[in-house]
Amino acid sequence: MLLHAATIFLSAFLLFLVQPVIAKQILPWFGGAAAVWATCLVFFQSMLLFGYAYSDWTTRLLAPRRQAWLHIALLAASLLALPIIPEAHWKPGEQGGEPTLLILGLLAATIGLPYFLLSSTSPLVQAWFWQRFRHAVPYRLFALSNLASLLALLSYPVLIEPFLPLAAQSWFWSAAYGAFVLLCGAAAYRSTGGPAAAPAAAGHAEASPEPAPAIGRRLLWVTLSAAGSCLLLAVTNHLTQDIASIPFLWVVPLSLYLITFILCFDHPRWYRRGVFLTLAAVLIPVMAWYSESLDLWIAAPLYAAGLFVCCMFCHGELTLLKPGPRYLTTFYLMVSVGGALGALLVGVAAPNLLSGYYELGITLTALAVLLYYRTLASRWWVAGASLAVVVATAAFTVVNISDYLANTRVKLRNFYGVLRTRDYPSPVPFRVMYHGGINHGGQLLDAEMRNRPTSYFAPTSGYGRVFASLPEGPRRVGVIGLGAGAIAAYARRGDLFRFYEIDPQVAAVAVTEFTFLSESLAQKDIILGDGRLSLEREIDQGYDLLAIDAFSGDSIPMHLVTREAMATYVRHLKPEGAIVFQATNRYVDIAPVVERLAAEFGLTAVLVTDVPESSEGADYWISATDQIIVTRNAQLLAAEPIRSVAEPLQPRPDFRVWTDDFYNLLRILKR
Repeated sequence: MLLHAATIFLSAFLLFLVQPVIAKQILPWFGGAAAVWATCLVFFQSMLLFGYAYSDWTTRLLAPRRQAWLHIALLAASLLALPIIPEAHWKPGEQGGEPTLLILGLLAATIGLPYFLLSSTSPLVQAWFWQRFRHAVPYRLFALSNLASLLALLSYPVLIEPFLPLAAQSWFWSAAYGAFVLLCGAAAYRSTGGPAAAPAAAGHAEASPEPAPAIGRRLLWVTLSAAGSCLLLAVTNHLTQDIASIPFLWVVPLSLYLITFILCFDHPRWYRRGVFLTLAAVLIPVMAWYSESLDLWIAAPLYAAGLFVCCMFCHGELTLLKPGPRYLTTFYLMVSVGGALGALLVGVAAPNLLSGYYELGITLTALAVLLYYRTLASRWWVAGASLAVVVATAAFTVVNISDYLANTRVKLRNFYGVLRTRDYPSPVPFRVMYHGGINHGGQLLDAEMRNRPTSYFAPTSGYGRVFASLPEGPRRVGVIGLGAGAIAAYARRGDLFRFYEIDPQVAAVAVTEFTFLSESLAQKDIILGDGRLSLEREIDQGYDLLAIDAFSGDSIPMHLVTREAMATYVRHLKPEGAIVFQATNRYVDIAPVVERLAAEFGLTAVLVTDVPESSEGADYWISATDQIIVTRNAQLLAAEPIRSVAEPLQPRPDFRVWTDDFYNLLRILKR
């Protein structure tokens, strides 16, 4: 028992620990987009399916000794993949490439075989356990597996990420995987390749053969599993697309998802059917009603509770339908089919088939229908209440989609998110670009005012004050993050404005829906691709001003505020030039990060906070902003437009300089 349990525990721990480790390593290569994690989950769920299918196939079709030697050979071959450090050639090149395919290929090449074998371990070892000790039911080992997975996830943001650089994390995981290979090889040999399996204990002889589960029952296993998986990805996307794509916001939903597996498969007492059916009936329509909110401190607890309750419903119903141990690998295979199907629907199908973020509402409506189906055999008033939940959830979803589309001119979606433009008629006509739910700049539509800088770029903002303080003459300006192109309102004849934009749809909409670029007299270049990677490939540009204005969700992607990124910025900057970081944010305070970076390179950093004095007329569309100016040019900082409002950033010697190998967003979350 100890050997089997230890093998399952270590395999599950490594299976889920590798997920944030590898995803965080590749996140900067794809612009810090929230879809990186969703795509990784597609890979993880798909490989879990392949691992379970392998376990089912080898258990049913191979003799125990052959199964053991096949598995030992694969374990030995998987050691060739270590250490799990992605090769640099997987980075998107100048020609770009489909990010989803690049990520899936990268993961397959880097962790494919080890992850496949880890995925197969839990059902395979449980099958070995059943073959050797037929008097013991192995389903509780599945709960142990999920407990180990949960511990891995919880340990990452608390014990691993804050203390170990990424390279050290990869080497630590690789060493632990080597230990797993030895342990699993021993379990394979002793269970199926060593002495003959023990006969059934006296008094516990196997009963008459259980009939194979019907097709309808298997489809219900898949449906319940897929519903939980869909909700996991939909909720994770909802939280990360408008905040930040960070391991902490990846780990919390996945941990709740795993906890429900642990509770439901540990013992029937944890799934109180009446309680969880009632809670699901309440929370499903509430989540559908509140899906458009950007208030993290309300939305996060609500969706965490809803995810937990709905997954308890899905996985609790699964345990009520599970077969005897004879068909456990088939059962796990169907559960993994559902998990992979849910991940594919939300992670791959939704971005390619849906023009907006509709998957959360669709998933909640599907869950309501599933709840109704599972209560059809109950009393009439229970089924009637469930039907009312379906109607309410669908109605809230339709209303939210209608509001989402109101006054929308353009709506596009790709790997990087949903892009919309929306017109507002009052107090003065204004057009806004939204990326997800976040305003990424806008333009006044009146012909006399449309070249007036607004939103985050008003004359009183940090950007406006820097432009007012730069010396006369042609200026070279680099901008990471195009948005609506509003910063080009400051461009003059003879200037060069060079924009770096990762999302080609943003570039297209900035040109067709806004006139900042087309009406500017300056030379304008748009470089497609991640801004930092593009700058790394370019010769020195000699910028007077470099604006770091790229956003993933509501915060700057973390790979744009590391020591290595700063070295690239400084290389492209004139000695008297300035870097301006857009620090306007609901949830993240990057000031300590920028202060440390500035000190590292001998630069001065000051904060300019702009709160509009008026909310009438055109001034209504000026946003409150925080922007950080970084320069060694004392004369620039002494210019009246900056000197009169700038606040020096206080030194934070206790705050560690962020690098590509180490950064931790939890330390800069606003309370």
